[in-house]
Amino acid sequence: MTDPTTADVLELGRRWAEAEQRADVETLDALTVADFALVGPLGFVLDKQQWLNRYRTKDLITTSLTWGEVTVRAYGDAAVVIGLHTQQASYRGQPSDGQFRATHIAVRAGERWQLAGIQLSPIGAFRPPEGI
Repeated sequence: MTDPTTADVLELGRRWAEAEQRADVETLDALTVADFALVGPLGFVLDKQQWLNRYRTKDLITTSLTWGEVTVRAYGDAAVVIGLHTQQASYRGQPSDGQFRATHIAVRAGERWQLAGIQLSPIGAFRPPEGI
């Protein structure tokens, strides 16, 4: 049986993956803390607004995103989540498909869990879009 913290963090990940695939900026904004940061597969860092703007500007189009092989390690009001992030996407018209080992950092704010950070590490041959 899954403990409540793990279940809540797994649900956060499920909701995040769905929102990314739908380019649902409003939900992504709600699922993340104010100082959220993404470390991309090439080492770049995006703050929350830069991360959300990828969808606002339609620079990033995600056609498929799966989040699996997830493990959760909870530490009180924080959790480290490691999973497999597989996407079909394009960035500014260039393919941005890939499979990544991803680390999510989740924090509890009251009764709700939010993402504080994501880091993506490419698995195999990741080809970044031109211009990055």
